[in-house]
Order: sequence, then structure tokens, then C-alpha cells
Amino acid sequence: MGTVVAAAVETAERFRALVVSGALELPLPGHGATGARWAALSALGAENLTVARLAEGHTDAAAILAELAGVTTQPGTLWGVWAAAPGTLRAERAGSGWRLTGSRKWCSGAYTCTDALVTAVGPDGPALFHARVGAGVEPVPDTWLATGMAASDSGTVEFTDAPAEPVGRPGDYTARPGFWHGGMGVAAVWLGGARGVARELDRLAEPDAHQFAHIGAVDALLATGQAVLDEAARQVDAGPGEPAEQLALRVRAAVERVATEVLDRVGRATGAGPLSLTAEHGTRVADLQVYLRQSHAERDLARLGELAAAQW
Repeated sequence: MGTVVAAAVETAERFRALVVSGALELPLPGHGATGARWAALSALGAENLTVARLAEGHTDAAAILAELAGVTTQPGTLWGVWAAAPGTLRAERAGSGWRLTGSRKWCSGAYTCTDALVTAVGPDGPALFHARVGAGVEPVPDTWLATGMAASDSGTVEFTDAPAEPVGRPGDYTARPGFWHGGMGVAAVWLGGARGVARELDRLAEPDAHQFAHIGAVDALLATGQAVLDEAARQVDAGPGEPAEQLALRVRAAVERVATEVLDRVGRATGAGPLSLTAEHGTRVADLQVYLRQSHAERDLARLGELAAAQW
């Protein structure tokens, strides 16, 4: 068994164990304990980003189902949210049900998840559907070639006349405040990933003045990221039904910047050694770099600028 395959198998097993143990039954966002929810996701990110990626998708699916359908996930089911580029899937009525056709890239847990929430374009526009992985929902081999997040079981999934059930009405998925609450949950995992990368600083035997400067900067960065998340959690719990797009874009931009600078400073403080000689650290760095690109970068900043300018 190759190293990457073994890591993916281990990731899937750890994810499954978390679900079965009930460890991923987290407080729903906006119900008074959003900070605890994000702290749990962040802790998973600090431990292992690929496991955290699958766990975040599962917990997001649970929150979406609760908000849009008033239901909970069934025991033992492993959920993903495969919602990138809704136009890649087509939804058509078939008798009393629906069928999905097309392909979807970037599906984390493609071989591991039993169920997924997927976006598709139907007669009334983009909508969210529940599909069960299996016949008609097949992962495509060798469609994730990157080093980063290699163990997250990500790739393309092909939908061929796959039976599906609508979740909410067309447009509900992105229109609700919970869409943005979930986006901030991703930022919590980013921050945890940055904490995991920063642990390499603990291995510096006798830091010199320059390394101490990097350690101090990283400490301030991580504290800032945590403060941003804590304040956002407070706001979400105080107004769970309030529009949250601007708040989420602020949080994601701030945490992305924190994580990016942590990556840079840890690398400058420790040099090439850990990246070339420590598999765990090298994997953490590569995973975080890929995961951060779930941000839409300048496009998100431009949208944040539009929202901010309207208030000035």
C-alpha cells in the first residue's frame, strides 16, 4: 500500500471513528454555543487537517439539514457537502422524485462518505439535493493529483441519473445566514491548521533573537485570529437570523491572512530542515496551503469592499 493511500485510509478510519463516537455532534451555529462548535473544529484542524476537512463537511451537513429540513443525520452515516460550481450538475424531475446528472470536482470524502448534500441546477435555478453515494454516484479514480490534502479522499464524482431528494427550496441553501456561519466554521479549521504548523517552533532547541521575533509574531497572529473568531461567534449567537455575509467575509479574510503569515514566519524561523526532513510538518504545510485556497482571495475581498463601502 502506497504512503498516500495508507494516509487516506487512516484519515477515513479516524473520521468514521469520530462520527460513530458522537464526537462530531457539535452545537448548531447560532444556538448559543457557536464558539464551542468552532473551537472543536479548530482543535481538529490543529491535530490533522485532512481529518478536520471531512469532519467539517459532516458537521456542516448536519447544520444544513437541521436548518432547511428540520432533520438529523442517521447514526453511522458519513456526510459531505459537495457544493462547488452548481452548474456542473443538472437536476431533472423523474416521476415523483429527482435525478442528478453531471460531474462535481473537489468532493472531499469521495470514497468515504455515505451521503452528500450537492448543489445542482434544476428548472427553477440552483438548488440543494441529498444524494446517497453508490449506484449512480461514483468517484472517478485519480482525479486528485496534488500533494496538499492528498489524504482527504478528494476528487471528482460522477452522477449518472442518480436519485436525489431536494433539501429546502431553490435558492435556500445560499440565501440563509447559516451558509455564512458554515463559511466561518471553515475559517476555524484554517486557524487550527495554522496552530498545527506553528508547533514546529516548539522544536527549536535554542532560539536566537530572530527566531524569538518570529515566535512572538506568530503568537500575536494566532491570538488575533482567535479573537476574531470569538467575536464572530458572539455576534452569530446574538443574532442568528441576521445577515452574515459581511461578517463571514471579514472573518475569512482575517484568518486567511493570519494563517498565511504563520506559514511564512514558521518557514523563515525553522528553515528548510523541517520541510524536507519531517514528513508530518511538510504534510501540514502542504495541506494548509491547499485548504486556504478554498478562499476566493481577491474576489472575496472585492465583495467585502462593496459591502463595506455601502456603509461608509
